[in-house]
Amino acid sequence: MLFFNKGSKSSKFVKKQSLKTAVMTAFTASALLISSVSASAAGSIKLTTVYHVYHNQQYIGTVSNKEVVEKIVEEKADQFQESTKDLNLEFGSDIEYIKEQVFHSTANDTKTIQDLESVIQLQAEASSIVIDGQAVAFLENQETAEDVINRLKLNYVTQAQLDELEARKSAPITELPALKENETRILDVRVSKNVSFDSEKVTPDKIMSAEEAATFLQKGTLEEKKYAAQPGDVLGTIANNHGLTLAEFLALNPGLTEGSVVNIGQEVNVTALKPYLEIIVEKEENRKEAIPFANQVVEDGNMPKGETKVQQEGKNGERSVNYRVSTQNGATISSVVTSETVLAEPVNHIVVKGTKVIPSRGSGNLAWPTVGGYISSQQGQRWGRAHKGIDIARPSNRTIKAADNGKVVSAGFDNGGYGNKIVIDHQNGLRTVYAHLASINVSVGQTVSQGSAIGVMGSTGNSTGVHLHFEVYKNGALQNPLNYVHQ
Repeated sequence: MLFFNKGSKSSKFVKKQSLKTAVMTAFTASALLISSVSASAAGSIKLTTVYHVYHNQQYIGTVSNKEVVEKIVEEKADQFQESTKDLNLEFGSDIEYIKEQVFHSTANDTKTIQDLESVIQLQAEASSIVIDGQAVAFLENQETAEDVINRLKLNYVTQAQLDELEARKSAPITELPALKENETRILDVRVSKNVSFDSEKVTPDKIMSAEEAATFLQKGTLEEKKYAAQPGDVLGTIANNHGLTLAEFLALNPGLTEGSVVNIGQEVNVTALKPYLEIIVEKEENRKEAIPFANQVVEDGNMPKGETKVQQEGKNGERSVNYRVSTQNGATISSVVTSETVLAEPVNHIVVKGTKVIPSRGSGNLAWPTVGGYISSQQGQRWGRAHKGIDIARPSNRTIKAADNGKVVSAGFDNGGYGNKIVIDHQNGLRTVYAHLASINVSVGQTVSQGSAIGVMGSTGNSTGVHLHFEVYKNGALQNPLNYVHQ
């Protein structure tokens, strides 16, 4: 077996033990013929020497001279020499010669060299990263292979944290000091599977750089498969057809969302990248966290119903919490509170709510002013002018009811188009208007309670049919009634 050592300038080739050359002198029929003729006749016969070439015990061809083969082997080595660094290369194959003397040469140097060149190859001594018993990546040496694993760890922790962890392992202490505020302490960094290193001979093209190997182990592949969308494709079917969940598919295609539409011919990633190795980090963290304040309502029978006031402003508390956290490739897989200290207690937010019912004062919660019915016209622009309220038509009966407790401040016919109209002041900033009534059952100054009958639905004033026109004002400003009443 032939070896090539790039570091040697005096001789490019060294023999592994010795060039395995089987030299067999064939005493063929021609040799027997020589022994049977006279000495003078034998002296006139000229024999030719040829060499039968075998590669890994397989016949390749016949050459006129061994140097022809050794030249092509040397040229092959020179080709690799230009593309390799400091690798120790060797030929991973045996070349054997069988010598024969013949009357007529059967050598075909050109064809033998062509056939030999296609089968011989160089190999390099490499360090393999073995995961659960399987070699998955090849590096120049073990130092580089170990650097690959370290690179993977440095994606999730710093070198300083690794150094500190190693220092603690080499000089263990019985109890670690308490964590400082917002401090993170690494307890362990490990790979998810059994990793070892071994030596193997491989072709130089299989040897990766440390960066390539780290990417390969983390992604599971160096190439991502693409798919061009076909007519009728949607994200869910593309994902399902390639053995992916929609979440996995979207993770592979950051520019897409669940609502995205793919165009015909649009290329998307469909490779589910499953890493060969994942990095597990065990750590403890200290965090300062807010303790949310609670909302508390206190009822006050001396305060009118519908009124509220803040008795005490709420304020968050604060606590210092220690967590034991486990992550896998940066994703948290568990987080457990190991201890906590309350730094400041929260202060409740206290609101006093009035419960005293005053017949002339509303609660602020307006009731539906009819017995059923539907909204036949919304508030807003209508027929070229503003429609100030909502119209309610087709109730179960035509009784009109007070939306809340209050005092009647207007009750009678309105010449501005409202027809028979009632206005109730609810004594809390709200006023309600009821228009187009057929009849009015209350008078100005009268106190009414929520839900009491105040009139009958009709079609007086500027009206196209029987309905109630209902308006709401707050502190004199027109409001949308639908913000206050619900059917």
